[in-house]
Amino acid sequence: MSINTVEADIIIGIDLGLKTFAVISDGDDTEFVDKVNYIKASATTFKEVKYSNNFYKASTKVAKLQEHIANQRKDFAHKLSTRIANENQVVILEDLNIKGMVKNKRLAKAISDAGWQQFKTFLKYKLGWQGKHLIIIERWYASSKTCSACNEKNIALTLNDRAWICGTCGVVHERDENAAINIRNEGIRVLMTVAA
Repeated sequence: MSINTVEADIIIGIDLGLKTFAVISDGDDTEFVDKVNYIKASATTFKEVKYSNNFYKASTKVAKLQEHIANQRKDFAHKLSTRIANENQVVILEDLNIKGMVKNKRLAKAISDAGWQQFKTFLKYKLGWQGKHLIIIERWYASSKTCSACNEKNIALTLNDRAWICGTCGVVHERDENAAINIRNEGIRVLMTVAA
């Protein structure tokens, strides 16, 4: 597939995250897709039931709540992936090492709950049905630490830094928006390399 056959405004980069489910950039505009509140509410109810004094008596209710949360997550992933596949020609994502990431005990539950893998699976086959494309860029690409304006790397950036100023060009970045723009740019670069 040549980049010349695809209109630039229907190529998007997506940064998947924990604070915000996804940040989507088409190069000009950015969309922030929040995690679904009703999943969080169901999870809270699940915790209350799970750790109640009558936990064993409530095991059936716990199972039903787990199924309900899974269905809500699946519905969210289906609806978002359908919209994205319908609206775009090329979607670019990072190759997240989810198995490795869940080894971090502090983040394991949040990563598992996010449902990134399910979303990626739905997105891939829905794009495929329409003859569209999912591009996965390599996982070591520093999408968050690279300035999307001048390509300078901020090697001091930490996970707690939600915004930063490029020391070279002075551009102020929102971390996840910057990552989404960089993911898109890197995907386009890969496409142009393949097309060359």
